[in-house]
Amino acid sequence: MRQLFAPGADALLRLALLTAAACLAGLPVVGAGLVRSSYVTGVGVAPAQPVPFSHKHHAGELKIDCRYCHTTVETQATAGIPPTQTCMTCHSQIWSGSDMLEPVRASYAKDQPLVWTRLNKLPGYVYYNHSVHVTNGIGCSTCHGAVTDMQLTYRANAFEMSFCLDCHRNPEKYVRPKDQILNMTWSPPANQATLGPELVRQYHIRGGERLTECGICHR
Repeated sequence: MRQLFAPGADALLRLALLTAAACLAGLPVVGAGLVRSSYVTGVGVAPAQPVPFSHKHHAGELKIDCRYCHTTVETQATAGIPPTQTCMTCHSQIWSGSDMLEPVRASYAKDQPLVWTRLNKLPGYVYYNHSVHVTNGIGCSTCHGAVTDMQLTYRANAFEMSFCLDCHRNPEKYVRPKDQILNMTWSPPANQATLGPELVRQYHIRGGERLTECGICHR
């Protein structure tokens, strides 16, 4: 009787099975890598905006206080996006004829807000309050990175649950003095191990289980 399978068929079958097994075993690794990639998280990616606004120029070089634009960061849950009128307080006099700023002038003339692409958006089931954090020792750069070095603004952190929990479990590692809240280049000083717990007491931060209760963030 004629042989149905070539002599090497056995080897090919084993190779195919091994390849399939390797692919199945590697799927979780590939999936985890994809979930954490910038393609999914947006970390490090500066999306197109209606105007190529530079935090490096405005906040870094010109030293414009963050609160000039983000006016509610110390009093409300949201930091606030500046209206076009805020931009025009300067740009009605400076670079008033720049082609790059045409969308700003058009927005002001038509009384229609610029539509910015939001970078740091948490899921709807997560509650976050800016004022609670910045008035209790958590600086802007802890979450948003060194914004004053960003020519075009990008997302600095993925804001996974572990990111928030690490801070809630160990606030003494991240708290800073009030005069350093807006310092985008701040890093924990050599004495943070002693300064941190003292600041936690000053801010009356309730650590431990209280800050990791589900209802703190999921309301």
